[in-house]
Amino acid sequence: MNAPELLRYALAAAARGWHVFPLTPGDKVPLKGMSWTQHTTTDPEVIGRIWARTPFNIGIACGPSRLVVIDLDVPKPGEHPPAGWDQPGVCEGADVFALICEQARQPVPWETFTVRTRRGGIHLYFTAPNGITLANTCGERGAGLGWKIDTRAAGGYVVGPGSVVDLPDGAGAYEVLHTPAPAVLPAWLAERLRPAPSPPPQPTVLPVHSGRRGAYLDAAIRASLAKITAVSEGNRNVTLYGAAASLGQLVAGGALDADATEDLLLQAATAIGYPAAPARKTIRSGFRRGAMRPRRVPA
Repeated sequence: MNAPELLRYALAAAARGWHVFPLTPGDKVPLKGMSWTQHTTTDPEVIGRIWARTPFNIGIACGPSRLVVIDLDVPKPGEHPPAGWDQPGVCEGADVFALICEQARQPVPWETFTVRTRRGGIHLYFTAPNGITLANTCGERGAGLGWKIDTRAAGGYVVGPGSVVDLPDGAGAYEVLHTPAPAVLPAWLAERLRPAPSPPPQPTVLPVHSGRRGAYLDAAIRASLAKITAVSEGNRNVTLYGAAASLGQLVAGGALDADATEDLLLQAATAIGYPAAPARKTIRSGFRRGAMRPRRVPA
């Protein structure tokens, strides 16, 4: 697929109100060093400049496009349905989806915008429901639907039609199979995909330091935690890293305890929905950055 052809596909997606951005040619990932959430567009002039000469694949950002895309994948060689899905006639994601609909006594919602993926799977595009924010799912984990079924919604993207991907696990184009406007996601599926409510955040217990030195340290901690708890979802990682680097200078200078400070930052991060494992990794990376410039506080 050459650049002019991909440009036509990108413009067609934007004409539907879908926010697009460039993916690496021949791949499914955003351009290296690009924060894709900050570079989506429906502007034909911007799209024309991006795809003027380079055959970028097309990413479609689901959140701003008000899309929920159900990805019905096919197994790779040697993969077989796990226990619970190993039933007659169940061989791939489309079969699992049909079974889920049958069990729910609901028709299979095939009548919607549909794309065949490069390995023979299917993307079903739906309009996101009002009043509920759905997140991405993978397989059966969390609110996921089942084996070989992923969903992409707020915070996620799909490889758009027209894109051509050539990777070791399969090569091929993303082809439109059915062109109606995306149907509204059926209410029963929206409810099934609704994420579980987050547990109430635990209060952050701040250490109490005495004297002028203590007041300075307490203010530094409070300011860093306030930045984390006030940040928008797209900036959580960079804000947490910056807060950890700032307090990491005080840790490196001996003014703050490393474990206690890490716990405070982790509490603040998880309170806004940041998963603990990547949050801890970001905090420790920030500490390493802060250790390059230790900051001491006179008594």
